[in-house]
Amino acid sequence: MGAGIDSVFYTDVKPRAQAAEYDEGLMWVAVLLLGVGLVMVYSASIAIAEASRVSGHQSTYYLMRHALFVAIALAAGVAAFQVPLRLWQQAAPYLFLAGAGLLALVLVPGVGREVNGSQRWISLHFVTMQPSELMKLFAVLYAADYTARKAAHMASFRRGFLPMLVVMLVIGWLLLREPDFGAFVVIAVIAIGILFLGGMNWKLFAGLFALLVAGFVLLILTSPYRLQRVVGFMDPWADSYGTGYQLSHALIAFGRGEWFGVGLGASVEKLFYLPEAHTDFLLAVIAEELGFAGVAAIIAAFAWIVTRAFMIGRRAVLLERYFPALVAQGIGLWIGVQAIINIGVNTGMLPTKGLTLPLVSFGGTALVATCCALAVLLRVDWENRQLAKGFTV
Repeated sequence: MGAGIDSVFYTDVKPRAQAAEYDEGLMWVAVLLLGVGLVMVYSASIAIAEASRVSGHQSTYYLMRHALFVAIALAAGVAAFQVPLRLWQQAAPYLFLAGAGLLALVLVPGVGREVNGSQRWISLHFVTMQPSELMKLFAVLYAADYTARKAAHMASFRRGFLPMLVVMLVIGWLLLREPDFGAFVVIAVIAIGILFLGGMNWKLFAGLFALLVAGFVLLILTSPYRLQRVVGFMDPWADSYGTGYQLSHALIAFGRGEWFGVGLGASVEKLFYLPEAHTDFLLAVIAEELGFAGVAAIIAAFAWIVTRAFMIGRRAVLLERYFPALVAQGIGLWIGVQAIINIGVNTGMLPTKGLTLPLVSFGGTALVATCCALAVLLRVDWENRQLAKGFTV
């Protein structure tokens, strides 16, 4: 069986004796995105860094911090790659509980740090940690472990679906208290997607999907600031100095960029016109400076990562490794959905939401969580290849 699978997946790429130990293409695409992010964060943050007292008016303030975050994230990724998937599975429930504890801790007055009306961060003196970013990775691991353990009951509402629903409602309540609606959407998609991929009854899935849509609509209608964001997204030019301010300037940036951009460093919108230019709206700066070509390259890179994640997951299924398969596909779902939301927000296809572009935007916890996730994905692929060659892992 091992030789057959090995021949299917590797003979068309390299001879068996020269087959790579891991997916080198996936790794280099991720490194490329990190490199692009480093350059573009610097470009987008120069003006705000020079004007800020926090940075000491140093133009390289955000560049140095982002470079430090990238280094820490890469080190964390290397460490995560060393951990076998069986240990990740054993630790999954405990990591999930730890993540829930951090989400609760961030709501404690004096512990959680509030920025722009949201209390999502825990101060560690020299850096801040955002628990919701770590929770995305923990949700992938927990949902994959739960689905693998409950595989025989996935068609049952009471024994298969209901326990996970209760757990996710608790996590959703904690996230909405911050509030962090974007992280709630991503984590909900991760959990539901993994349950569906693990064999959840399609009728349950359809019912849950309808329930989630109704819930999201209700959350929007009962929250004035969310409703204003939706209204502003539908017609940003109607209130371009109010609710539509961010989106209108993002669209101006896209328009100025045209096909090949105005040139690296030449963006006008980053000069205090476009808020969060180095975080949530970094793609708009990329569009302005590198044009349609730059944005298309970013989208292609994410499409490659997601495709590889699902192919690695499929290979694990063929090897009857169901937990690793669900982890790989869950990571693909997470990165794909978050990238789609960020791209949709920047292009005016979705309402404004506080989600960064994975591997590219400024943000330490997000970089660490995403690099660890990709390292786990590479570990799944490495173990697949070892098993296909007849080795044990």
